[in-house]
Amino acid sequence: MRHLMSPLDLSVEELAKVLDLANDIEKNPEKYAHKCDGKILATLFYEPSTRTRLSFESAMMRLGGKVLGFSSANSSSAAKGESVADTVRTVSCYADICAMRHPKEGAPLVASMASQIPVINAGDGGHQHPTQTLTDLLTIRSLKGRLDNITIGLCGDLKFGRTVHSLIEALVRYEGVKFVLISPEELRIPDYIREDVLRASGHEFVEVERLEDAMPSLDLLYMTRVQKERFFNEEDYVRMKDFYILDKAKMALAGPDMLVLHPLPRVNEISVEVDADPRAAYFKQVQYGVYVRMALILSLLGMGVDLC
Repeated sequence: MRHLMSPLDLSVEELAKVLDLANDIEKNPEKYAHKCDGKILATLFYEPSTRTRLSFESAMMRLGGKVLGFSSANSSSAAKGESVADTVRTVSCYADICAMRHPKEGAPLVASMASQIPVINAGDGGHQHPTQTLTDLLTIRSLKGRLDNITIGLCGDLKFGRTVHSLIEALVRYEGVKFVLISPEELRIPDYIREDVLRASGHEFVEVERLEDAMPSLDLLYMTRVQKERFFNEEDYVRMKDFYILDKAKMALAGPDMLVLHPLPRVNEISVEVDADPRAAYFKQVQYGVYVRMALILSLLGMGVDLC
């Protein structure tokens, strides 16, 4: 039995096979419409979510399976003090696979150690968000045709942004990837990512504060929101939240083939006027998220890529 806690839980070869399966699901959805007949996915979401939770539910339903779960800690026995381990032991009796989101880093790992069914980390605090990373990689590979030899700008909240941390850890496994880290001083990338991931891998990276300076050199721009829920001080959040706003003027500085990605939800960091730009790929990204979660569910249940 395999779990998915981090994108690094999959080898580069396994990851390529999962992405290949996701592309085949995109092209031939009818072939997979009954693969999970009789199977149940549990979505255990201790934190609010729209895209991730509904994407998992859509993925399972498109495979012919069913879904049960909860969408906040207050609507579960966690409100009564039940531990994550006890919750997942119980849910193992009801479902065949589960996806868990939790505000505490490491909670899905604790769940996986107690679980009798595969557990997928759907986001744990500021730590990891592996299925968003798989979504990002599928989007990049499908639209750019490759995962190597690209220059990617990561902009916004690089300190608390788990999607950024997971994506960097995944991309350093590919040759020729250059990173442009765009953030204010207060939201710079954590030291462990800078030292243990970027410098240790030998990949080229630069840290800048002005988005305008970075735009001309990028193949991809990965925008992120400043996450209010990660701040302890309301004043700090208000000061940071509009630090970067991508608009038509800034898009004019970019190359004709640069793509804009965003894990969503957005607040103010991408102006709605950018949505009509053909380089805006963040809603395509949402659709790719369904395909890759379908591929992952199949694989962890032993019906897709062999991960055992």
